[in-house]
Amino acid sequence: MSANGQNRHARTGRLARKLALAGTGAAVLALPLIGATTASAATPAAATTATTAATTYPDNLDGWIRESLDIMAQHGIPGTYEGIHRNIMRESSGNPLAINNWDINAVNGTPSKGLLQVIDPTFQAYHVPGTSWDPYDPVANITAACNYAADRYGSMDNVFSAY
Repeated sequence: MSANGQNRHARTGRLARKLALAGTGAAVLALPLIGATTASAATPAAATTATTAATTYPDNLDGWIRESLDIMAQHGIPGTYEGIHRNIMRESSGNPLAINNWDINAVNGTPSKGLLQVIDPTFQAYHVPGTSWDPYDPVANITAACNYAADRYGSMDNVFSAY
């Protein structure tokens, strides 16, 4: 095979790999350019199906943090996975049922609860719509605590000790 034939094959192979990596989205975008009208008619239905599919999260610390981050993004609450995880590990070691029955809050009748050790008045004041009103609910606890930390410290990422 000539050098030109090998070069042409290498270029088409690269193009095929790039299209494969780009996925069907690139193919759907390219179809109207080459006159395929039936595929473009199906595109809105495919897009609707993709956007209406609910995101599912694992029922563990990783899933709770990721779900909280998605809710926080919808409400403009800043924070990162790393900042949230660091504070959870310090406050509760990842136990969503953790309760502090010995600090000043507990002595005053409002023990800190949940993953980020939030007291009931703070949880209620910083509750985020769309989450549970149960302070032991991991997602509600994380999201309310991050909302509080954002108001008080700019972000949960700025919290490095008890808050």
